[in-house]
Amino acid sequence: MTDSAGIPGGTDAAGGERRPPRNRRRRLLRWIGLGLALLVLMGTAAGWWLYNKLDGNITEDTSAAAELARYERERPAHLATGAQNILLIGSDSRSGRGNAGYGEDKGTQRSDTTILLHLPQDRRSATAVSIPRDLMTQIPSCLRPDGTRTGASFAQFNWAFQWGGAACTIRTVEKLTGIRIDHHMVIDFSGFKRMVDAVGGVEVCLTKPINDVQAKLKLPEGVQTLRGEQALGFVRARHSLGNGSDTERMGRQQQFLGSLVKKVQSNGVLLNPARLYPLLDAATSSLTTDPGLASLRNMYELVRGVRGIPTDRITFLTVPRRPYAPNPNRDELVEPDATRLFRQLREDEPVTVTPPQPSASSAARTPAPTATDAVPEGNSTGEGTSTPSAPIPTFTGTTAGNAECR
Repeated sequence: MTDSAGIPGGTDAAGGERRPPRNRRRRLLRWIGLGLALLVLMGTAAGWWLYNKLDGNITEDTSAAAELARYERERPAHLATGAQNILLIGSDSRSGRGNAGYGEDKGTQRSDTTILLHLPQDRRSATAVSIPRDLMTQIPSCLRPDGTRTGASFAQFNWAFQWGGAACTIRTVEKLTGIRIDHHMVIDFSGFKRMVDAVGGVEVCLTKPINDVQAKLKLPEGVQTLRGEQALGFVRARHSLGNGSDTERMGRQQQFLGSLVKKVQSNGVLLNPARLYPLLDAATSSLTTDPGLASLRNMYELVRGVRGIPTDRITFLTVPRRPYAPNPNRDELVEPDATRLFRQLREDEPVTVTPPQPSASSAARTPAPTATDAVPEGNSTGEGTSTPSAPIPTFTGTTAGNAECR
């Protein structure tokens, strides 16, 4: 048998392999290119769908923005360009999916947890300051949900959220601290649990067992990984853990948030799509924010600016306070420590903390001096001394990198 050139055996006999016709190769390349294009198109479409889903999850708090705009002239001015102050509010509302099991919904809500998060201009650190719910303070006239207004009053801090929601809370914090609030986020019980579950639980360390029926919490001593319901009980329990004070509860909340930050910064979450997407979905669908943060792009810009902060530079502390003299079940500020702390945050100065000193649980509600002795403001040299400048005040607190058992 010969080929068209007369060579026996065709191309194989000539030492060459049989090649597909050129038009067949072209068709194959076209199909491969079309397949790759379809994959890219599908990936882009899926990414766009996921982006829009997450972006649409966030609830925009336009009513708070309108109320704050009404009182713009009385709000504090920005003193530190580039720094940001974000108010994080944990709502104890029983309305909404998954929250009915925590009590009857009477149409009201209070701020179970309020944290002022300060991000300095250089984004090399972060300071989270807990504001006690029982702190006695001046609450301005606020707009109620029914359209009526409250009168200005001296009351415990968490009444602000019940009376006028986020706007009333923000105005109360600004009057208390003189610090301009740039953004706010509100999260409820269900959203908190979903976020904890999305990262696979959060590790805490306990110095003794916990058996709290009211908080639905039973845990042995030692290192524990808490998931949804357990985590919520851990940060909310108050009356049957420790000495029953809000002091210890805020300490547990700070410990838990520090551990949560470490978990989210770990490669097991940020580089794991199976963990990252559920976290983003839980976070965005659980948040109510001001218009400036109510988009995935703006939330991403915020997170990108702080994700590289070392855990030992993420600081947690509580405003300096003590039992309120007329009612020891309430709190009041310790001065001049509180004023000094607020000034440092307002002017974007570093805040230094030292771990709390061990003390008997009975004395936990009466804090030790919160800041170290410093030269009074306005006297940088100190009268009768040779001290060249005032030392930086040190407050009692902890960092996200502190793994101390509690």
